[in-house]
Amino acid sequence: MQQNKPAARARLAILAAAGALAMLPGMLMAQGAAWPTKQLKLVVPFPAGGSTDSVGRLLAAELSKELGQTVVVENKGGANGNIGSDLVAKAEPDGYTLLLSGVGSNAISYAIYQNMPYRNSDFAHISLLATGPNVLVANNDFPGKTFADFIKLARENPGKYTHASSGSGSSGHLAMEMLKQDAKIDLVHVPYKGGAAAITDTIGGRVSVLFLNQDALLPQVTSGKLRALAVASAKRNPAYPDTPTVAESGYPGFSAESWFGLSAPAKTPPAVIQRLNQATVKALSSPDIRQKLESVGFVVVADDPKSFSAFVDNEIAKWGKAAKVSGAKMD
Repeated sequence: MQQNKPAARARLAILAAAGALAMLPGMLMAQGAAWPTKQLKLVVPFPAGGSTDSVGRLLAAELSKELGQTVVVENKGGANGNIGSDLVAKAEPDGYTLLLSGVGSNAISYAIYQNMPYRNSDFAHISLLATGPNVLVANNDFPGKTFADFIKLARENPGKYTHASSGSGSSGHLAMEMLKQDAKIDLVHVPYKGGAAAITDTIGGRVSVLFLNQDALLPQVTSGKLRALAVASAKRNPAYPDTPTVAESGYPGFSAESWFGLSAPAKTPPAVIQRLNQATVKALSSPDIRQKLESVGFVVVADDPKSFSAFVDNEIAKWGKAAKVSGAKMD
């Protein structure tokens, strides 16, 4: 009997370990049910004042109501959103540090930056929040009055016309690269350090056309300073009801939209991700937040983690192809 004691102890240890493993899912669910018990941080990977910051602050205010805990916005700009995104990728996966993810830092950056500090697998994607198309606009002196005119002029005069963007590798730059491939046209790219300067020079006639986010261009189009030729979404945008889509103008399937999402570090407990998704969907149903987003042309989505993850995978592939064609690279 004395010789069997080690074996008996080993069997007891195995049974204890098995019991602990069996209890783990319940313990995680219990933690998720109790979560959150303290303040949350929403990292916006761009400076205050821009579209990403505005969306982040709207969401944070609504999530605070839904979760019963304050959600504070922390702006961590730099490297096209990569610095703030990396901070979240490496944060404790406890649900208290979140990221306002987007097309630049969570899709385009993987293709254009040589040394990315994080990967898509470093995130648990919670919900797509809203999308907004790039809009192709021309200055009032541009001879083409419609999208068809623009394509015709560009084909007949390769290399004559210029297209501005908010920067090399931006969604507007790559949207035009996709269009150039599809339409077999040639324009000279003029990158700017931000959308404001690109808008100013397009209005002034120093560049011919510009692809940029719909919210940034809306005041200029509404006031008549710029003429909208096409929107790059699958359907017409409510803020630009009379502007045709590129898709309906002879290029079916064409889409080049900016988007915002909510993401967390990978390995965040599934119960916490589910709770965050439920709170986000509820927050986006608020008439106030919907009105503010839709008034400047955003389309509110609010989906589930599986759908959003699949969406991000598709975006990485799409923008990666466009970036390869353009040759856009960043250090």
